Amino acid sequence: MAMHALTGFSLVSLLSFGYLSWDWAKPSLVADGPGEAGVEPPSAAPPQPPHIIFILTDDQGYHDVGYHGSDIETPTLDRLAAEGVKLENYYIQPICTPSRSQLLTGRYQIHTGLQHSIIRPRQPNCLPLDQVTLPQKLQEAGYSTHMVGKWHLGFYRKECLPTRRGFDTFLGSLTGNVDYYTYDNCDGPGVCGFDLHEGESVAWGLSGQYSTMLYAQRVGHILASHSPRRPLFLYVAFQAVHTPLQSPREYLYRYRAMGNVARRKYAAMVTCMDEAVRNITWALKRYGFYDNSVIIFSSDNGGQTFSGGSNWPLRGRKGTYWEGGVRGLGFVHSPLLKRKRRTSRALVHITDWYPTLVGLAGGSASAADGLDGYDVWPAISEGRASPRTEILHNIDPLYNHARHGSLEAGFGIWNTAVQAAIRVGEWKLLTGDPGYGDWIPPQTLAAFPGSWWNLERMASARQAVWLFNISADPYEREDLAGQRPDVVRALLARLVDYNRTAIPVRYPAENPRAHPDFNGGAWGPWASDEEDEEEEEEAGRARSFSRGRRKKKCKICKLRSFFRKLNTRLMSQRI
Repeated sequence: MAMHALTGFSLVSLLSFGYLSWDWAKPSLVADGPGEAGVEPPSAAPPQPPHIIFILTDDQGYHDVGYHGSDIETPTLDRLAAEGVKLENYYIQPICTPSRSQLLTGRYQIHTGLQHSIIRPRQPNCLPLDQVTLPQKLQEAGYSTHMVGKWHLGFYRKECLPTRRGFDTFLGSLTGNVDYYTYDNCDGPGVCGFDLHEGESVAWGLSGQYSTMLYAQRVGHILASHSPRRPLFLYVAFQAVHTPLQSPREYLYRYRAMGNVARRKYAAMVTCMDEAVRNITWALKRYGFYDNSVIIFSSDNGGQTFSGGSNWPLRGRKGTYWEGGVRGLGFVHSPLLKRKRRTSRALVHITDWYPTLVGLAGGSASAADGLDGYDVWPAISEGRASPRTEILHNIDPLYNHARHGSLEAGFGIWNTAVQAAIRVGEWKLLTGDPGYGDWIPPQTLAAFPGSWWNLERMASARQAVWLFNISADPYEREDLAGQRPDVVRALLARLVDYNRTAIPVRYPAENPRAHPDFNGGAWGPWASDEEDEEEEEEAGRARSFSRGRRKKKCKICKLRSFFRKLNTRLMSQRI
């Protein structure tokens, strides 16, 4: 009876006063550890399997962490990484949706139909419903699963929502870019809506709270109300440090001497996020989860150098297949690691977390399940060799074809105009248009980019094939394509092999019914199951009719095709 009364009091308190204030985990409190103020952590035998906390940051650059020599303060990340295992041969995808889809499915983009761009708010598209997601596998293993933060894997149907894809609870945004305080998101002029959801409902009442703080508070609430005896999976996908560049004033003040305004705001956001991670770590200790936990930290893609981020000294930026776009920040912190306080050079890709975490949970996942990831826990925990020897970064047949690429240049087996990137062993091959290939120093000067923009520009308009020995040349400064045609041909052959297994790209046209005005002013699902099936049937009939006619295209058909391709290219450039 007393327990029910206490539970009721907690719920009433939360509803009356909002979620726990940021003060519950001020840096000063965190520094004192879980034993401050006479608070004793619950005494419980370490449960098995371990609690899994996966923290994903958005657009954090490779250079933007203290242990990589940054001018940004990240004491929590530095300490957690130093006490755990730093992943310094870790790869992600160059933009948001692909990284998140590969994390939750363990599959390359070519095997989910998400090869091209991101899922935009008005597209009738989402993570394929026939894919068994990571949280669903963990639920099968007895885990309680919770997601806090940015989804960005589609929401046009209710079946696409996080709570239908394996998460018991969800608090966060469905789209890819919202205001940190108002949670408004505009997908074009006049197409704006509110995007903060709790479960499958719009969370209007939580507007006004800075998202990084709100999400950390929610994690604390989940831990406070959950028993450490039951395994827990927490997926914390911070919106930070994606644009818009917004930060609480107190974090901006410490970077007041930084001349570049964008870099100053960005640095403040990174430090705020770092303290949020410290609060989460403290809550894990306070509520008895830490001793049997595995904390994984990862960025989702390279930093956006025009918005304060830095990938120095790597080449390229977000949205490119140069190392600055796909080399990730990552580390694992856990009392369960057998070999701690070290740096791992084992090759790891974001798809590897699926089989690795399912294995830690006591489940089974392998290539037989159609996965592209590997179980890399022995490599991380014990320092063994990684089972991974190659990575398909992507093959995107819809991206703008390079003017100077051709099938002939690809030895007759691969059209080098197609955007693709692959790493096999020490070698990395890029074809088509990999994106802007610049080395951009940290934006510490007020006038950046200014004259700095031309510091090391590498414009190769007449090139469509690059080859690098990444182990010896991680900054991609010496192109060896001309010297090693044998290696180029071998890697092109691997692209051909992968392409044979690719499924068609799914990148549908935007649907005007997705406009938030038709959903009470908020972004949310707009298509029913019946409507979705009708659209698929109509599309199938149209394809059959088109095949049967075999007539020349009329002028209006050619115009439609032209504008469809133009729209695809414009969407690619808008990321």
